[in-house]
Formats: sequence, C-alpha cells, structure tokens
Amino acid sequence: MSDLLTKERTAPAARSDEPAEIRRNTSGVHLTDLLALAGALVGAVALTSLLFFWVAPFDSLLGFVAVTYVCFLALYAVLVSFDQNAAAVRDRVAAVVWQSLALLLLAALVFVVCYTLWRGHRALVHPKFFTEDLSETGPLEPLTQGGVLHAIVGTLEQITIALAITVPLGLACAVFLNEVPGGYARFVRTIVEAMTALPSIVAGLFIYATVILILGLEKSGFAAALALSVMMLPIIIRAADVVIRLVPSSLREASYALGAGQWRTVWTVVLPTARSGLTTAVILGTARGIGETSPVLLTAGFTASLNTNPLKDAQISLPLATFSLVGSPQPNLIARGFGAAALLMALVVFLFVLARAIGGRGPGELSRGQQHRRVLASQRDVARMSARRPPAPEPAAAPTDPDAADL
Repeated sequence: MSDLLTKERTAPAARSDEPAEIRRNTSGVHLTDLLALAGALVGAVALTSLLFFWVAPFDSLLGFVAVTYVCFLALYAVLVSFDQNAAAVRDRVAAVVWQSLALLLLAALVFVVCYTLWRGHRALVHPKFFTEDLSETGPLEPLTQGGVLHAIVGTLEQITIALAITVPLGLACAVFLNEVPGGYARFVRTIVEAMTALPSIVAGLFIYATVILILGLEKSGFAAALALSVMMLPIIIRAADVVIRLVPSSLREASYALGAGQWRTVWTVVLPTARSGLTTAVILGTARGIGETSPVLLTAGFTASLNTNPLKDAQISLPLATFSLVGSPQPNLIARGFGAAALLMALVVFLFVLARAIGGRGPGELSRGQQHRRVLASQRDVARMSARRPPAPEPAAAPTDPDAADL
C-alpha cells in the first residue's frame, strides 16, 4: 500500500498544454445526413413540380408522389456520393427505402384507425350501442336506440369455440411435425402449407356442404366457428412449427441426459421455451379468423336480434354486421357500421395485450405473484425442517476437582 502511494506521489502531473481528449460521436444521425435528406426532398419537389406544371400536362396526385419519391432517391444518392464511397451510398439509399416503407405502413395504419373512429364516434358515445341489438330498431331510428350487442356476443362465442378447437390441435400438430420426423410428417407439413393460402370462401363452402347439407346441422354460430377453425388451424400450425424449430437442440439433449423422456422434455422444456412464440402464433390465427365475413355469412346466416345459443338459429358477428351496415344508404346505419368496426379493432387489441401478458415473459421467468408464492413456500419449508430438527443436547457439567480448587 505504501508503494502505491509513493508511486502516485512521484508520478509526473499531466501537462496543461496537452490538448483535451475529444469524444467521438457514436450516433447514427449526423448533420450532413439531415442536410442531404432535406436538400434531396426540396430538389425532388421542385423537379417534379417543373415536370408536372411546365413540361408535361400531368395532373395525377399519385403520380406526383411517385415521381417525387424516385427523384428524392436519385438526388439523395448524388448528394451522399460527394462524401462517401459507392458501398456507403448503397447502404444509405437502402436505409432510406426501408425506413420510408415502414413510415408508409405506419401512416396507413394510423389513417385506418383514425378514419374508423371518426366515422363511428357518433354511435360509440351512446351507451345503448353496447347494450341493445337491432331487432326493434328501424333504418331511420336515431343513434340513441339500437346497438350491436348481438354482433359482440356472436363474435365472442364464435372465436372462443374456434380457439378451443384450433389451439390444442394446432399445438399438438406442430409438436408432432418436430418430434416425430418422417415421410408422414413431411406430407402433413405440405398440406398445412397449402391450406395456409386457402380462400375464406372455400372454407365456408366446405363447412356448408359437409356440416349443414350432409350432416343436417342448421346454420348457427357453431357452424361458423367450424368454418373459422378451418381458416385458423393452418396459420397456428405453421407459425408454431417455425417457433418450435428455433428451440436449441442443446436444451433437449440436456433434458435427455437428466433422464427425462421425449414427451416429458416436450412438456417441460420445449413448450415453455417457445411460449412467447406460441402465443404469437395463436394471435396470428385469431387475427385471421376474427375478421372473416364470408364464412360466417354462409354458415351462420344473418339476424338482427340477440342469440346467445351458438348451437341453434342464426347468429351474426362484428365483421358481418360491419359489412351489412356500412353498405346501407342511411347515415345512422353507416355510423353503426363504423362503430362495429371500431369495436372489432378494440377487441383485437385487447386479445393482443392479454396474450402478451400471458406469454410475454421469457422462459423460466416468474411473475410477481409466482415469486411471492415461492418465497412463502420457502418460509414454510424452513419452519417445517426446523420443527423436525432434534433438540440439541445440553452441555455436560464440568467435573469439580478438589485439588484444583485448593490451588
């Protein structure tokens, strides 16, 4: 310790005339990039305006935007080439292309959501819109009367039945495709990939021909749920198959080394590890089925009254109600249709949030409630083991020696 203090005292002090260290800028955005983007955008708008208003008699707004975008990319590449090499120019232009496409998709999503809420807000502000059906509401009735309760109940019942059918079958089939390889598994995977692109009208016609015409089942919510299951099942199987493939083989080998069997390994290692991806697969299948209209129209019929029994009589869903109401010439019915579309979007968002809350944690990660229960269980185990511990023997009294006492 004294040697270190001596070295520190004898070390030469830093010279004051040395230049201070300059911190490097690690940010991906630089001033030159922003100036190049702004200059390319201004130049593209100017060139396109010159072309449309002075050179050629063009008047299409979509064409103006497309030509402006192409000119923007070309000018941006030219400006970047003044300071960078060819590889950097290609990299910058590719980054601008995919970022602009992402921005375009985000703008389209925001536009759809905002437009739907704006057109349906006149119906959404009335409480009866959520608590009544349209059985006693005419086309000229005000928005204070009637609602889409029958469509909400129909959608929830149909998608619940469809999930009860597709989730266990889809996950079991995905596990089979990964854990039991062979010729039959390859054949099943080929059929699943082919059914992924199955048109929804074909699924509705299949259930209509087999279940309703051949088996004699009437049009009902259950038949519609079967049609939705045909649409959802290949999506869930394909997505779950890809997710299970991503589970590292070392985890399976470690489980086998500890003495676990194949299906025990699947249940305790593979499925928990792929839980988040499996949840995403279920979300994709649900999103595919919850927005279908034609299978429901063919298999469930159409009704304006509330039907809580999915096994009997016609039953409507939110997509079908939106399709029928938006096509009406009456403004109030159109507002109800956009309100039903807004409810459908809210339902999808709710299911997404619920699924992420259930499967969003990583493998082996415990929730707060599970951690609290583990702590309480550990405390109970400590108390139980302490009660079973035998009492410590009392120390024996030291013998007294009269000779030592005299000393």
